[in-house]
Amino acid sequence: MEQILNFQQNLDIDLLDRVVMTFYTGVGAERAQAQAVLTQFQDHPDAWQRVDSILEQSKSDNTKYIALSILEKLIQTRWKILPRAHCDGIKQYSSDEVSLVNNRMFLGKLNMILVQILKQEWPKNWPNFMPELIQSSRTSLSLCENNMNILKLLSEEVFDFSAEQMTTLKAKTLKDQFCNEFSQIYQLCSEVLELATKPSLLASTLKALQRFLKWIPFGYIFETNLIELLRDKGLADAKYRNIAIGCLTEIAGLSVGSEYDDRFYVLYSITMETVNRVLPLPSDDSWNKTYENASDEFQKMIQNLAMFLTTFLSTHLSIVEGKGKVDLLINGFSYLLKISDIRERELFKVCLECWSRLVLSLYEDTRRIQMMPLMVGEQGARRAEMYGQVLSNLRHVMINQMAKPEEVLVVEDESGQVVREFIKETDTIQLYKAMKEVLVYLTHLDYEDTERIMTEKLARQVNGSEWSWENLNKLCWAIGSISGAMDEESEKRFLITVIRELLGLVELKRGKDNKAIVAANIMYIVGQYPRFLRAHWRFLKTVVRKLFEFMHEYHEGVRDMACDTFIKIAQKCKTHFVILQSGEERPFIQEILMEIEEITKDLEPTQVHVFYEAIGCMISSEGDSNMQTQLISKLMELPNKTWDEIVRSASQDIMIFKDYEKVKVLVNVLKTNVAACKSIGGPFVSQLGRIYHDLLSVYNAISKFVSESVISQGLIATKTPLVRGMRGIKKETLKFLEIYVEKSHDVQMTIQHVVPPLFDTILVDYKQSVDPAREPEVLNLVSMLLSKLGDSLNDKIPLIFDYLFECTLNMINKDFSDYPDHRVAFFKFIKTVNHHCFKALISLPPQQFKIIKDSVVWAFKHTIRDITDTGLSICYEMLEKFSHADPQISNRFYQDHFIPLLQDIFFVLTDRDHKAGFKMQSLILAHMFGLVQRNAIQVPLFDPVANPNLNNTTFLKEFTCTILLNAFPTLQKLQVETFVLGLFDLNRDAAQFKLHLRDFLIQLKEFSENNDELFREEFELEQERKKIAEKEAAMKVPGLIKPSEMDEMD
Repeated sequence: MEQILNFQQNLDIDLLDRVVMTFYTGVGAERAQAQAVLTQFQDHPDAWQRVDSILEQSKSDNTKYIALSILEKLIQTRWKILPRAHCDGIKQYSSDEVSLVNNRMFLGKLNMILVQILKQEWPKNWPNFMPELIQSSRTSLSLCENNMNILKLLSEEVFDFSAEQMTTLKAKTLKDQFCNEFSQIYQLCSEVLELATKPSLLASTLKALQRFLKWIPFGYIFETNLIELLRDKGLADAKYRNIAIGCLTEIAGLSVGSEYDDRFYVLYSITMETVNRVLPLPSDDSWNKTYENASDEFQKMIQNLAMFLTTFLSTHLSIVEGKGKVDLLINGFSYLLKISDIRERELFKVCLECWSRLVLSLYEDTRRIQMMPLMVGEQGARRAEMYGQVLSNLRHVMINQMAKPEEVLVVEDESGQVVREFIKETDTIQLYKAMKEVLVYLTHLDYEDTERIMTEKLARQVNGSEWSWENLNKLCWAIGSISGAMDEESEKRFLITVIRELLGLVELKRGKDNKAIVAANIMYIVGQYPRFLRAHWRFLKTVVRKLFEFMHEYHEGVRDMACDTFIKIAQKCKTHFVILQSGEERPFIQEILMEIEEITKDLEPTQVHVFYEAIGCMISSEGDSNMQTQLISKLMELPNKTWDEIVRSASQDIMIFKDYEKVKVLVNVLKTNVAACKSIGGPFVSQLGRIYHDLLSVYNAISKFVSESVISQGLIATKTPLVRGMRGIKKETLKFLEIYVEKSHDVQMTIQHVVPPLFDTILVDYKQSVDPAREPEVLNLVSMLLSKLGDSLNDKIPLIFDYLFECTLNMINKDFSDYPDHRVAFFKFIKTVNHHCFKALISLPPQQFKIIKDSVVWAFKHTIRDITDTGLSICYEMLEKFSHADPQISNRFYQDHFIPLLQDIFFVLTDRDHKAGFKMQSLILAHMFGLVQRNAIQVPLFDPVANPNLNNTTFLKEFTCTILLNAFPTLQKLQVETFVLGLFDLNRDAAQFKLHLRDFLIQLKEFSENNDELFREEFELEQERKKIAEKEAAMKVPGLIKPSEMDEMD
């Protein structure tokens, strides 16, 4: 096999064919060897010179395809360094008609190769390409068809993918050239559509045209007969109907001036006229019933029609409204309603966006009517009335299609069984949010119709005429989604009816599964209406009592939902549980605490923890600190009783901690403390104080057992149930302390009473433990202490580093994979020290500081995204802090670390595995070059003895050019010098600097593949801006924000 790698002799094509066959059909070691040889062959810099002989002599299609892939990669990565004669030869071969005929099977690949060449050569080195292509198209129908495919590919590369593959200037040049020469292309397309009869040619032309329509000058669309041509030659013929609708959809999505309104109206009217003829609107739900088993062509037609209608009606609805053609509008929305009712999620999501726009615009009309009744009242009212029946039908569709909210845990699986859901589907959650939005607007537009439809559907569930799990679920999910959209009085009337009917239904239905479904829906709905519950204490108490009943249900998921709903109500109604309500003998929380053992007896440990967190929410709202302490004491009575028994037994026999059952109980007790502390916060100090001494003693004893087990049994000991349980005790202890420190506001108490014993026990233990027995949560706890106590712990930093730093570093510096949790926690710890205790950090001995700096470099060279981001963040903040530090300190840092750090940043910048850090890499480089440019560094970054006449700016320019040319020998010197000059000229403008870096990286062959990560910042910023804007808009509409997501005063 290896003979094909000898480029000093002629290639044995037959042997190459056999190697390729072995790769595709062989097995085991033989196939692996073939793969390795082929990879080396393709990566060889001279492999492209074998392509012509392979294509001419090979008998294997797979071999020929590999040859063309070699040629494509050459063009993408090494074109600019090839001799011009070789470039011209490849160009001639790729565009030669004989080549296309001889390799018809690989036409798509050859077309792609030609397009890659065009991206390099056109227009500068191939100015006549477009006229030549147009001229050749008129000589042969087959050639014309292929040329259409080439133009389609070129359009995609230039207008769809150019940002990721070309510099900004190159992309602009190609786009301008394409537009300038488009008249010839349009003339050719027009001739084909008017005169051609060959189906494949017409299809190729329509597909190419669909790509062009995104960017061509508007005159070609609206000042010609193109729209009519698309109807006559495309829409009216079943063979091209789907492609034609795609073209019409592209036009429908254009936003242009009002001068083309009439043409848009023509576009909509002639399209709907043809659609009504070729696809009549059914009077029943036959589309919904037949869609799943219909032909591909019918399904595509429905999908494409949905795209056209949603695009046009979302963008140009006002044009048709302005014409007063109500029937034409209602016709389009009627089609959309039928399509929306089809049970196909992706299709429904397409329609949903249009419905969202419609109901929002109608809602805004009603708001304007309320604010300016004389100015917009009549017109706005007419518009809402015009869509009245459409909106009523839409309410039915929304309820029938309602997606499951994330709070619902009891679901029907694929086999029809009622089960507890364990995995939440992100897509379903997003769909629910979008549907909730539409239903909220629909409720605002006509709450009476919404209430009527929902109550009638509920009545049919109760009387059994439409009873099914799915129907009840979707109805209840819809009811829960409109919480807050009605006024309080209407909501009260509506909700009392709903809950009464559902409570009756749960009693009426027989069978565990039926009851579970109804119970889940009751819990979901009551959890969505905290405003109602807060206003009606008796109803709130009844609901909570019902939840306590559900906590004894043995159906999977019901108890989970009961606990989740309970904590949701506790969070939103907490003060109502701790105050004395009218007609009650005591606050309801006292009743709950008296019955807590009975209420929780059937709950799993994890459910108990949720319950305790819920009670903690209530206790946190108690204003009397003495009463709060009493409530905490009562809440923790059961766990404390268990804790005291185990601690008492351990004081007599420490070996009790080797009893696995006792260990499990202890872990559970600590988790209960964690849950309560999480919601109670600082006042939980009374409970912490009660057990703190024993807690640290238990921690110390358990830690010794863990270390002894690891030493005697080896690493396998950490996998045994007992040791895992022991480590669970340690982890929960650390989590408990971390949460307390985070929630506590009493800094002095923490410093005086929590920190000293904590350091003496936990930090000492961490250093003394064997590696596998160290808990990463120790690092998290110390990070939390530093972030809360800040420079109050400056004097403790050397001690903390002595306990934690070196021993942890030695655990993770062997590779990039061992101890992943410790890695994340370690770099989080360094970041916290850098941010909160910088003065203490720079006071460390130089050698120790260097190790810390090296650790930061190690972090941003990491392959785990979170660690890389943390390392870059620390680096940037460290540089920022040094730029404001005492010059004597900062200059020493720059002299020792500036140049090595710069090299490390350039290393990750130009490494494809670290593209995700591009944003921070750019910020760091801009800062570093800015320091030098404005002479902020007052010491030489070079050897002044060897270079007495040099300055930092000149040195850095020369140094940067040298390292880049050495790393990337294919780059031209002038190219690199221009890039480096830009690093100095543009560093004050972050956006321009980043663009300059991105253009340079795209030129590197190492970055010739997927460059999405270079654009991540823009994408994330846009997403964040969109999210904030949506949140602000939603806050203005009652009901749009879920109660659980609102910051409400209880």
